[in-house]
Amino acid sequence: MTADPLDVALIGCGIIGVNHARAIARTPGLRITALVDEVPAAIEQVGSVLANELGLDRPSAYPDIASLPDSIAVVVICTPSGSHVELAEQAVARGAHVVLEKPLDVALDRGHRLARIAEEAAAQGIRVAVISQHRFDPGAVAVAEAAHNGRLGRVTSAVASVPWWRSQEYYDSGAWRGTWALDGGGAVMNQGVHTVDLLLWFLGTPVELSAMTALLAHERVEVEDVAVATIRFASGALAVLHATTAAFPDQPVRLAVYGSQGTGIVENDQLAGLWLDGDPTDRRAEAVPEGHRLGEDPGPNPFVEGHARQYADIVDAIRSGRAPRVGVPEALQALAVVRGIYVSATTGAPVRIADLLDGTLSDDDVRTGGAA
Repeated sequence: MTADPLDVALIGCGIIGVNHARAIARTPGLRITALVDEVPAAIEQVGSVLANELGLDRPSAYPDIASLPDSIAVVVICTPSGSHVELAEQAVARGAHVVLEKPLDVALDRGHRLARIAEEAAAQGIRVAVISQHRFDPGAVAVAEAAHNGRLGRVTSAVASVPWWRSQEYYDSGAWRGTWALDGGGAVMNQGVHTVDLLLWFLGTPVELSAMTALLAHERVEVEDVAVATIRFASGALAVLHATTAAFPDQPVRLAVYGSQGTGIVENDQLAGLWLDGDPTDRRAEAVPEGHRLGEDPGPNPFVEGHARQYADIVDAIRSGRAPRVGVPEALQALAVVRGIYVSATTGAPVRIADLLDGTLSDDDVRTGGAA
């Protein structure tokens, strides 16, 4: 027999919330029955998408998590990053599974707090997942498998670039945008965190980094719109990360992983090249499922497709009792790298990731510097 769908409450009905609603609607085993947002127009927008665009029942509106009905099994949090931990804690206290939009939160002490919450929740059968949809892209999976299975030989280096444009109007559109308190950073934290996560997935444990950041093309913003960093991994591999919201017009996001016997390249979420086992033949056509696009337009809703893949994993994790493929531990390591970039940019010194994760080094001071 097919299990009844899990009732979902969507917390935060802005642009990201709308896209989550579309992805959830495509995921068997989930149905949105509740919406929470302090802006009535935002709730109306998501409700309209579900009812008019997708032909689903319009969810009920609620003022906060505390007022949600007991039937809610999953709480999806799409609010500004700095509010994630408190909302997740409230949801877990209700016995609900939690899905957090990236990033985990805006500071490591809060990330550690959420890690403790998630660990205690897991002991009660409650799952906490963090969105990292690109780990589910067929192209990224192909590169990760090649790197992990030795088909690239010894992985030696990687170059990751996120060259995007965000207008001044983008930052002016919400008081939280471009702030340390709620956005938690700029081009790296907000736009580049998914690429950071893939870099860690491909290359393994990060050990040390050095970084510089700058604010060059925007006004009335506390955070960076340009960042560059070098990262050393436990394997000895080295990586270069570049992220900006000051590249007009948007350019392709590209992540290339290089090894002694092969190379894997992901560009705009598509597998752009794959060389394996010392063979100079591009093997990408063999590496992804039939029908998956290779270097072509990914279609009108790539966001929805990627999130739907991850939501399918989350449903399976809840049903089977296993951990989700991307949970708090993975997200915490990515957050440590992002915050490490800001600490290094602030202090002008290299940063050891272990020192951030064990509390030897605080990341508090980045709220007053690092973007100049």
